[in-house]
Amino acid sequence: MAAPLILDTGPFVAIVHRGDRRHPECAEVLRNWEGAILTTEAVLTETLHLVGQAWSIQEACLEFFLRGAFQLVPASLESLRRVTALMEQYADVPMDFADATLVALAEDLHVDQVFTLDRRGFSAYRLYGRQPFRLMP
Repeated sequence: MAAPLILDTGPFVAIVHRGDRRHPECAEVLRNWEGAILTTEAVLTETLHLVGQAWSIQEACLEFFLRGAFQLVPASLESLRRVTALMEQYADVPMDFADATLVALAEDLHVDQVFTLDRRGFSAYRLYGRQPFRLMP
């Protein structure tokens, strides 16, 4: 079985917006991925904000979770402590809350693959302060 894939906001938005210039490549990654796709509540919130207020698009986002295509991993107090430390460590990048939750999740699960369009951020972030992420697409 394939290792899980951590989902960032950019590809999520591109997947639900068929007109997005990055939609084809993000949809291709999604079609070909065989393992679990995990994300955080912060990414879901950010995505719902970015897709706009149209219920049909927000509903499409939520359906990914309701039908089990994506899994939502809730924060814990321990993960929030790690998020705080990460945001302080990467303040110069800068690292936003959603990205910090993904790095903390990846560390918790020992996963190094991130589905992201944020090359600048995720090229700078390191798992456990040492290991680079493998970025998709």
